[in-house]
Amino acid sequence: MPIYSPEETLAARRALGIDEDRFPRSIAIIMDGNGRWAERQGLPRVMGHRAGAKVVSKIVAEAARLGLTNLALYSFSIENWSRPAEEIDALMQIYAERLAGERPTIMANNIRLRHLGRRDELPQSVLDELDESTKVSASNTGMFLSLAINYSSRGEIVDATRKLAAQVAAGRLSPGDIDEAMLGENLDTHGVPDPDLVIRTSGEMRLSNFLLWQVSYSEFYATQTHWPDFNEQELHKALQAFAERHRRFGGLDNK
Repeated sequence: MPIYSPEETLAARRALGIDEDRFPRSIAIIMDGNGRWAERQGLPRVMGHRAGAKVVSKIVAEAARLGLTNLALYSFSIENWSRPAEEIDALMQIYAERLAGERPTIMANNIRLRHLGRRDELPQSVLDELDESTKVSASNTGMFLSLAINYSSRGEIVDATRKLAAQVAAGRLSPGDIDEAMLGENLDTHGVPDPDLVIRTSGEMRLSNFLLWQVSYSEFYATQTHWPDFNEQELHKALQAFAERHRRFGGLDNK
């Protein structure tokens, strides 16, 4: 059972002063600035990653309280493998630790965990915790928590295309039958709504190869706040900014 009743969720949303029809269903966050946060405080970069991991717990809990359908978090891109080996090792250890440690919270909040990204190259310790959390939360009915670890949006699209090409080669699919919906069904994000809102921390203004297919009509919100300093109030600001946007989806403003 969900930890929050529909009445509690509605009250939480109303407290932000946002009309129900202007509240996003799905949010994606590019969690940026852990290293810069640590360096500005004279700390090793790994301390920034550990501080950022604690923020994840708070934001996931708040997203569940507000009744989001999906929260996608960009944790580690395929390009991040170019970082120093000791930083990567520390990150993988943090992922394994937090996935195991947060499992009770995931279950208590009725959250369903999804992994976005390729499994190859990830250490077995991370895969084991991802698989266990995915398995035990599969029957939950609440918010999707989509963790992008070893993720590349271009790679995701290539992988989906290869799946469809294999079906064509096997004679099970005609090329003329392939459409956007079919490609979407073969992406890592199949079954969850595309983001209404993309949030990026630390002042950067780019997508960094994250959910390129899925964010075609997403609203973008950037904050100067580094991820370790991001909190529930910062999330609320992003939601309130989203509520002020006029989404036309390629059409004209309603008169």
